[in-house]
Parts: sequence; C-alpha cells; structure tokens
Amino acid sequence: MPKLKTKKALAKRIKVTKKKKLLRQKAGRRHLLSSKERKRKRALRRKGKVSSGEKKVIKRALPYAF
Repeated sequence: MPKLKTKKALAKRIKVTKKKKLLRQKAGRRHLLSSKERKRKRALRRKGKVSSGEKKVIKRALPYAF
C-alpha cells in the first residue's frame, strides 16, 4: 500500500495533544480589534477544541498524527 499524503495546510493549523485531542486557533483576532473588548480578545488568545463532527475529516487529512 502506498504512503498517504498529509494535508500540510491543515497540519500547520491543528495541534494534536498527547490524548489525541485537536486544538485550533480561534477566529476574530486579525483586525478591527479596537472595537472588541479586552476580555473578548483575551479569550480569543486561548486555543479552541475542534468539534467532534470535524474530527473525522481531519483524521483522514492527517493520517500519521493519530
């Protein structure tokens, strides 16, 4: 069976933890930050979890991450 290719664009955006959870960056921290509250910007700094519905797609795109 041939080697499977990893989707590099996705590999750069997703981090797999030791317990195989998927972490991602939250949206909304690029521009127009002056109108957003400090608390909201601070919360956007933290990593978000990938939803269970997306995990199946990501697992196929990152074959050697799991």
